[in-house]
Parts: sequence; structure tokens; C-alpha cells
Amino acid sequence: MNHVLQEIEDAIGGRDNIAHLTHCATRLRIVLKDNDKLNLDKAENVSLAKGAFVAGDQLQIIFGAGLVNQVYAAFSTKLGLANNQEQPKIETKQKQSPVQRFIKSISDVFIEIMPCILAAALLMGLTSLLSTKGLFGAESIVESVPAIAGINRIISIASSGIFAFLPMIVAYSATKRFGGRAALGLAIGAIMVHPNLSDAFQVASNSAQAEIVNLFGLKVELVGFQGGIIIALMIGFIVAWLDNFFNRILPDIIKFVLSPMLTILISSLLLFIVIGPLGRELGNGLTNGLLWMTEHLGVVGYMIFGGVQQIIVISGLHHTFGAIEGQLLANTGRDFLNPLMSVALVAQGGAVLGYMILHAKNKKIREISISAFTSVLFGISEPALFGITLKYKFPLIAGCIAGAISSAYVYFSGLTAVGYGTTGLPGFTIVDPANNGYLHFLIAHLMAVLLGILFTYVLGKFVYAKKDEPVTSQRSTDVTAQMPIVKE
Repeated sequence: MNHVLQEIEDAIGGRDNIAHLTHCATRLRIVLKDNDKLNLDKAENVSLAKGAFVAGDQLQIIFGAGLVNQVYAAFSTKLGLANNQEQPKIETKQKQSPVQRFIKSISDVFIEIMPCILAAALLMGLTSLLSTKGLFGAESIVESVPAIAGINRIISIASSGIFAFLPMIVAYSATKRFGGRAALGLAIGAIMVHPNLSDAFQVASNSAQAEIVNLFGLKVELVGFQGGIIIALMIGFIVAWLDNFFNRILPDIIKFVLSPMLTILISSLLLFIVIGPLGRELGNGLTNGLLWMTEHLGVVGYMIFGGVQQIIVISGLHHTFGAIEGQLLANTGRDFLNPLMSVALVAQGGAVLGYMILHAKNKKIREISISAFTSVLFGISEPALFGITLKYKFPLIAGCIAGAISSAYVYFSGLTAVGYGTTGLPGFTIVDPANNGYLHFLIAHLMAVLLGILFTYVLGKFVYAKKDEPVTSQRSTDVTAQMPIVKE
């Protein structure tokens, strides 16, 4: 590991050129003080790295899931940066555009709580698998093996419990991300799902009536915010802002008592009077917009989404889908976006394999391709995108076409998911088993991979044959130098 760290340090022009060091699921991210000191050729050829590119003032070196955590831990310890992160973060924010800052903030909120979401989604998929009849016989596993019934019940409670209180988890993470005290976010999240509030789903289905109170002449419904992911994001920001505001203006002698009290009081009033109604309309609008596209554009809507989804990943905007998927699950009980994103992702994996076949004798490409495809299988497409498909353009086009066609199959098969947060092979655990869901999941993903291989091979062999060239540092520099920062 030491030689890897030294290679990184040499490539970036020394430790004094580091403004900020961080990482995401697959990439080591280094904000540089002076990009002119960077040797991208060395960065791309760091041992164990699968590629590197520059986005704005940030060098991103792709190591892959798991390994990047080890490299980050060792590098931050070596450079003594582990406890010196706050000021570089501020500098980084100042260099980013408002859109980049917005995307990063949403990304940070969901990265913080992604283990919770993944755990809930996988557990929900597991209990669905155990309860499905006809999959392993005439009866479900729970019915045929009574001893498993108790375990399945606990699994069901665990998964549904996380989703039931997801607004509280999101509010906690959002408040923390925006600079407030996380405990206050947890408190406002608890208010959002207070048991004395009418259940939002029951009120929506007219099976329960909401209590109405008079606040400053306004008639306000006291309805819970179950499934209110977007509302939780918004109120988390408000709580953080109020917390900092009162801590700044109140005298020290009363700050400890009055600051949290005023923060929660005003946040609660805003929650029911402004943020709640506004967030509901926004959430319903996003959900209804996606539903409209699928209902009115049908297979075309599915194909458009599946075809451009990985391009959205490159831009970093895909992190906003977490809130939309949560809203979809809350409103409909199903997530039709998850299978579309999953087939779009594995189609890029197929494109990587197609490119590897075209360059079967190139050892470097083979190593990168196999590693990238393995990451794709487990729901991470960045090594494939930045290591192969985006770098050489036509594999990206081929993967997008394969994703679009596979999305058409998703539409005709009625494939949906009962959770979100995981794609690729792990996505099998959250498939809705209705209407042979597991079988359609396998077919759709095999189709995406095979079509990705086919289209990449055809384009590379007959259309882009003269333009295609082996992996070189100069080409990587040309393609990636102006790419936007992609948030994981």
C-alpha cells in the first residue's frame, strides 16, 4: 500500500498541493490547490487504480468499491489530514457552481443514510422471497418450514420499520449535512411521524380524518408525514439554519436552553403551515410526472428513461432519484424506476465486455474491463463509465441503446420493485415477485448485457473502427478534463 500512496503523492505534485481529501463509493477524490502541478499520466497509472480524471479542481482516481476505503484511510493517515478537513471543505464549496453544490448536498444526505436504505430494501426483498408461493414449490418457504415463519416476521418488522421512520432518518441526515445539530433533526423527524397525527396514507385513502386546528387564522391539518422524503430534506435544512441562527444571536447564558426550544418550535410551525403542504405538492408533482410519462408515453417513456439514465449518472443528477423513489414507494407501494436504472446500469457493463472483446489482446483493457464489469454486477457503474464507455464514447452510446431496449422489456413485463437503493445482482432481492417478477428480472438483465456487448462490438468493428484507439493517458486527459464532478 505504501508504494501506491507514494505514487499518488508524486502524481499530484506533493502533499502541499492537497486542499481536501475525501472519497465516494469507488473513487479517491483530491481537491487540488494547483492543477498545473498534477501529472495526470502518473495518476492514471497508479498501482491498483482503474483510471483517473480531472473534474474542475478535483482529481478523481478510480480504485473500486472496498479498495478505495483502504486507500483513503491509509493516505489520510499518512498525510495527517484526518482531523483537518473543515477549511478545505469550505474552499471546495466556494469553487463549485450552485448546481454542483445542490447536487452534492443531496448526495451527502443520502450517502450518510444509504446503509439504512440498503438494509431495509434487501430485508424487504428477502421477506418477499420467503413469502412467495411457487418459487421453490407449491407453498412458500414460510408455509413449508414453520420454523422460518418467526424469522420472516422479524425480517418484515425490521424492513418495514426502517421505511416507516425513513423521514426521521432523512431529517437527521439533512440537518447534520446542512450544519445543524443532528439530534434536533432527529427530534423534528420524530414529530413528523408522531403517533397522535393522522396517518398520511389513511387520510389519502379517506379511511381516516385529519384533525384540523386554527393557527393564526389558518386551518391546518395535523397529518403525519409518512413517506415525506422531500419534506424531510426541506425541514432538515430549516432546522439547521434556525439552529445556527439562534446560536449566533442568543447570549451564551440562555443559548443552551432557548436555542433548541426555539428551533424546534419554529420548525414545527413551519412544518405544518408551509413546508409540509409545499413538500407534499412537490413530491406528488414529481411522482405524478413520472407516472404520467409511463402512463401516457408508455413504452417510449420507459425507453427514454432507460436510455439516458447512465448519462444522468455522469452528470451527478441521479442522486435526486433517491427522494423520488422514496416518494413513489410511499404513494404507490412500488418502484418502477429501480428496474429501469438496473438494466441501464448493466447495459453499460455489457458495453464494457464488448469493448474488451474488441481489444482482447490488450492486457490493460482486459484488467480494467473485468474489474469494471464486476462493479457493475453489484450496482456501481462509475468504473465502467469513466474507465471505458465514456472515455471511448461509442461504448457509452451502445450501452444507452441496450438500456433503452431492455427498458422496453421492463415495460411489457410489468417488472417493478418493492424497495430501492440497490441495483444489479443485489436488486434481485427487492424485485416484486408478482407476475413472474424474478424471471423477468433475469431476462431483462441478460438482455441488457448481451445487447450491450452486441452493439458495442458492431459499432466498434464497423462504425468507429478507425476512430477507436487503445487506452492512452493523452486520450483520457482529452475526454475527462472538462467533465462535471459526479457525485456518488
